[in-house]
Amino acid sequence: MAVSLNHTIVAARDKRASAAFLADVLGLAAPTTYGPFAIVELANGVSLDFLDDPEIHPRHYAFLVTEEEFDEIFGRIRARGLDFWADPFERSPGEINTNDGGRGVYWNDPNGHKLEIITRPYGG
Repeated sequence: MAVSLNHTIVAARDKRASAAFLADVLGLAAPTTYGPFAIVELANGVSLDFLDDPEIHPRHYAFLVTEEEFDEIFGRIRARGLDFWADPFERSPGEINTNDGGRGVYWNDPNGHKLEIITRPYGG
């Protein structure tokens, strides 16, 4: 049996603004709406379904991208003046990492969720 992740719910103070932030930074299509969710569709068929929730417990979301996509996304991160780090613990501000021969960078969304783009899976 093949098991695939289909979607996950992302808690947000403002689901529409948070979904739009992610879609914009990643260069994805504008979010759609389904019931109480603002949905960001990823290329692999997985969606992030943003839901208004007053109790946010920050989570980590990592996105595997090509080298070209990394350059485009990182350009948007910098153009927005967002703080970014080479590590999830924010010990290397203003830097990217080159783990496993690829590139990676972390930044926060408006709700404190830790976002990451990488060009190679870790351990690859």
